[in-house]
Amino acid sequence: MRSRRFDADIYARRLSAATAATAKAGLAGLVITPGYDLQYLIGSRAQTFERLTALVLPVSGDPSVVVPRLELASLKESAVPELGLTVRDWVDGENPYRLVADALGGAKVAVTESMPALHLLPLTDVLGVTPVLATGVLRDLRMVKDAAEVDMLRTAGAAIDRVHARVPGFLAPGRREADVAADIAEVIVAEGHSEVAFVIVGSGPHSADPHHECSDRELQAGDMVVVDIGGACGPGYHSDSTRTYSLGEPNPEVAQHYSVLQRAQRAAVEAVRPGITAEEVDAAARDVLAEAGLGEYFVHRTGHGIGLAVHEEPYIVAGNQLPLATGMAFSVEPGVYFPGRWGARIEDIVVVTDDGAMPVNHRPHELIVVPA
Repeated sequence: MRSRRFDADIYARRLSAATAATAKAGLAGLVITPGYDLQYLIGSRAQTFERLTALVLPVSGDPSVVVPRLELASLKESAVPELGLTVRDWVDGENPYRLVADALGGAKVAVTESMPALHLLPLTDVLGVTPVLATGVLRDLRMVKDAAEVDMLRTAGAAIDRVHARVPGFLAPGRREADVAADIAEVIVAEGHSEVAFVIVGSGPHSADPHHECSDRELQAGDMVVVDIGGACGPGYHSDSTRTYSLGEPNPEVAQHYSVLQRAQRAAVEAVRPGITAEEVDAAARDVLAEAGLGEYFVHRTGHGIGLAVHEEPYIVAGNQLPLATGMAFSVEPGVYFPGRWGARIEDIVVVTDDGAMPVNHRPHELIVVPA
């Protein structure tokens, strides 16, 4: 079982990079409450409660953590002790927002987008000015994965591949989608994930609903079955992979449309390289489907970034002119959906390399026919 966090030196580098980015943005500091940003910066999985817990990262001065004394134990599994961060604990009756302001050395600060109004409003009162969002400061840091993150994404990708290899054994006419999903969830953990993030089993007409989860519908011979699954590994990095299965041999129209989808997914992966924009990758998949007359049946973006969150930047979608950079990681998942009939999707996670894309998923892309 992998550790639930990285070595402290990785978090030290992240704190240093975040401080530099904060200074470049002309801010006095960052205030990061529990959520993915806090997990990224110090490896803490503390939760948000009515009592304030926050990492305070000033441009001038040392970082510190403001935490209720009764929540001190929440820091033990984080990198805080090894990093030697100052811990400013407080008890009921004291004003933790004043502790934050005193540690910042300035009122022009940024806060994580996950900070609840419960804490944002009293912090604003103490600072005398409304903070800005830290999204712009932390965005580039979290989008470009370091070597340790890429390693975890590859580990997660291999684990979910092992799950997909076992999926055909769960598919049979008469089984409910919910029963199949329960079997898959059990195997997601058995194959190396620390937790299940989601399980989508869409059969027959449900396969035409991209965000269908699972239901009591019984699988039938002739069904297309979309299985979109993911979980978290180690320090919280996610897998996310979709394969489409057919219960029995598909009819010729289904097989032909699926072959176009394969070409679309391959075209998008082959388009990935540093410097190309996110919307150009989206167009690479979309153009193949449009040329085959299937464009109207592709109803979502081609992909989303992945890491500590299942969905994060960069988003591979029309209108996003962000140039890709080495280390970015995201899904490539075109699909076709015929409402009330059937649908299909193929999804891999890829990491941008210096000269292209490195998929972390390696299961076959062909339509997987399960004997009915």
